[in-house]
Amino acid sequence: MHVIETKNLTKTYSSLTAVDNLDLKIEKGEVFGLLGPNGAGKSTTLLMLTTLIPPTSGTALVNGFDIIRQPDQVRKSIGIVFQDPSSDETLTGYENLKLHGLLYDMDARLREERIVEVLHLVDLTNRKDDMVKKYSGGMRRRLELARGLMHHPEILFLDEPTLGLDPQTREHIWEYIRKLATEKNITIIITTHYMDEADRLCDRLAIIDRGKVAVLGPPDLLKKELGGDIIRMRGKNFNRGSLEGLDYVRDVKQDDGGISVTVRDASVHLQDLLGRVGTVESVEVRPLTLEDVFLHYTGRTIREGAPEGGWAEKVMQAGLRK
Repeated sequence: MHVIETKNLTKTYSSLTAVDNLDLKIEKGEVFGLLGPNGAGKSTTLLMLTTLIPPTSGTALVNGFDIIRQPDQVRKSIGIVFQDPSSDETLTGYENLKLHGLLYDMDARLREERIVEVLHLVDLTNRKDDMVKKYSGGMRRRLELARGLMHHPEILFLDEPTLGLDPQTREHIWEYIRKLATEKNITIIITTHYMDEADRLCDRLAIIDRGKVAVLGPPDLLKKELGGDIIRMRGKNFNRGSLEGLDYVRDVKQDDGGISVTVRDASVHLQDLLGRVGTVESVEVRPLTLEDVFLHYTGRTIREGAPEGGWAEKVMQAGLRK
């Protein structure tokens, strides 16, 4: 069952096309990632899917509801955790959750039951009466996850969920996200520019570059399809032509610092390769990563691109002022 389906979804700003005819089909219960650098169009896609900004053209179905014609039904089906902190730091954790329940017009008894439930889920029961300004970054992110789950959404959108968190806290957030997907059968859509996050969390991911899908699939399959291992060599007088036509060589990239060769079964073919390329001063062998997949399909690293600037919170605030 497709819980989200986009059809030629497009967003333009003057001469800039932020999202370009995006077609996606996302299954119920999966963790789906939008992976790409800042400025690739990930957050803009989320803003359209959550009805916070309208598309320039195309549309999407979210939980069966059209984002243009049925925005209220879409909003009742989803939870959102924005890239920028959006909880009120002058309120306690409990008060933030209660306010969210009031905004969703939840019955008082149900609201209190859900507050207890989500606080337990994210291990904040003992800190519920502390003001949020006393929370660590990781605690605040967990509170915002809890808030997004208050009304039992079918779909949870997470915009850069671990941005700025330390490695240990990131691991804990990943555990919560996987737990939600497996135990609650919630469909989770994540935007990220962290390769390890996409690799560890996502059942499938779409690599987004300049508003388009460069490639889509399970992380392990994307790496497997690219093929093998990376052999990185530094030296001089490299003969790139000597590698052409070798059945175990999948890709060759050369720069001023050396040459990188994607090969099948590096341990088997390394000696033959070294004897062909020229004078080798150093060699490194490693398995393929998503960074390699991204570079292969886009021709650039994920670190390139302009920041998107926390649009989600700004748009949300603008919407609340209307």
